[in-house]
Amino acid sequence: GAEGAVFSKSVETPHVRAEPFKELRLESPTRSLLMEAPKGIQILAEAGDIQAICRNELRLESKDGEISLDARRIRLMRLPEGKASTSSSSSGTRQTVYEVCVCPNGRLFLSQAGTGSTCQISNNVCL
Repeated sequence: GAEGAVFSKSVETPHVRAEPFKELRLESPTRSLLMEAPKGIQILAEAGDIQAICRNELRLESKDGEISLDARRIRLMRLPEGKASTSSSSSGTRQTVYEVCVCPNGRLFLSQAGTGSTCQISNNVCL
């Protein structure tokens, strides 16, 4: 019907499809939604975007392989910026080139680029 189907337990089916020109929505309003497959799960949007939005952490994990980001542009928004120590800061002109640095815990941050690596001069960014 207009509200779709409601299942009280798990569902197994070889195919789920929306009506033509309608959105397909899989929803679990009070619990989690789990998709499992031994040979992989593919999400493909031929003519649009894919968005993953969550309240807390978004995690991409590969147990034995790698994670590839393949695009013309990759943007890392709102990375924290490490503060340069006074001894290594350059003249009064502000640089517009940054290094992307990685903390031992995997956290990324930006550091103003210098003649050498400036990643080690951040303060408290890795905590």
